[in-house]
Amino acid sequence: MKVETVTVVGAGTMGRGIAQIAAMKGCLVYLVDSSKTALESAMADYDRIFKRLVEKGRMTEDEKVSVLANISTSTDLSAAQSADLFVEAIVENLEFKQELFKAIEEFAIPEAILATNTSSLAVTAIAGACERPERIVGLHFFNPAPLMPLVEIIPGIATESSVVEEVRALVDSWGKTTVIAKDTPGFIVNRVARPFYGESLRILEEGIADPSTIDWAMREIGGFRMGPFQLMDLIGIDINYTVTETVFAAFFYDPRFKPSFTQKRMVEAGFLGKKSGRGFYDYTSEINNEPNKDIKLGEQIVNRVVAMLINEAADAVFMNIATKEDVDLAMTKGVNYPKGLLAWADEIGPAVVLERLQELLEEYGEDRYRPNPLLKRIVRSGKTFY
Repeated sequence: MKVETVTVVGAGTMGRGIAQIAAMKGCLVYLVDSSKTALESAMADYDRIFKRLVEKGRMTEDEKVSVLANISTSTDLSAAQSADLFVEAIVENLEFKQELFKAIEEFAIPEAILATNTSSLAVTAIAGACERPERIVGLHFFNPAPLMPLVEIIPGIATESSVVEEVRALVDSWGKTTVIAKDTPGFIVNRVARPFYGESLRILEEGIADPSTIDWAMREIGGFRMGPFQLMDLIGIDINYTVTETVFAAFFYDPRFKPSFTQKRMVEAGFLGKKSGRGFYDYTSEINNEPNKDIKLGEQIVNRVVAMLINEAADAVFMNIATKEDVDLAMTKGVNYPKGLLAWADEIGPAVVLERLQELLEEYGEDRYRPNPLLKRIVRSGKTFY
């Protein structure tokens, strides 16, 4: 089925971004939201964005007019009854999403694909409340959607393979990089990335280094674009903490995903990062702690965090969440990691990574440091991931 008409439900940041992508690729787009104010704000945003693209020579005036003409807004959910694709981008609440999909099913054409942009809820659970769960799939864009290249495609248990193929072909044609992930908590990126924050917080709590030193080490020695504390401040400490709590509970309280009391206290204090003016850094002042640029300490920090990330990436492959290629692609394209984690493991040496994890497990005696069986098998075989 050729997708020509797309309805995006939810005119927040993510919904606007997805609608913009579809419109710029020639689709007729209906942006739907219960708030007329949100819709008016979205159209004002589009006008500003496209005007800037024209000024930069990346779009002609005629193209701007054409793209804007592709977008219609409505507070009526059934405004585009014949849409080929519906994309839901509303609040992360299972009950709300289930009700929305049931409402869409009442008027959508039988061939329509119904996609959820959920980042933390089970696609299968959303589809479970519907009459045609085989037409429902996860399409997880990353923020900001027009700029971030990765889209995770998540089939639910009942999703037809043809739906996955159709939606992947469509999103690929939009110029995005797609990966397929099993419908498990966090999918690929939000699952594999947990130690980037969690282990950094643990290093902080142990008094090994402060946030500025850990951030410096991860940027300058590890090659990451942003340090974990900078990134938490940017995302919002409350949002990052909620994702961690959600993944922890969804994995039946596996200690690998255990939240941090430090992060919890920050949220309780209202220190949420940039948006509140204070998080791990004080954004109301130009004075913050200078990092301790001790190379040996920095390497210790990077080695520990990267070993935990690699272990989580290995677990995603071991548990058939995704292929090793898709895991590495997801982390480089979805969160801008400097290297694919499993390729990085090969570069370091799987045996070295395993030794680092075993040392942590022996020292702390905590299950969070248990080496993944796939990593152990790779080392025993004398092979590498690639």
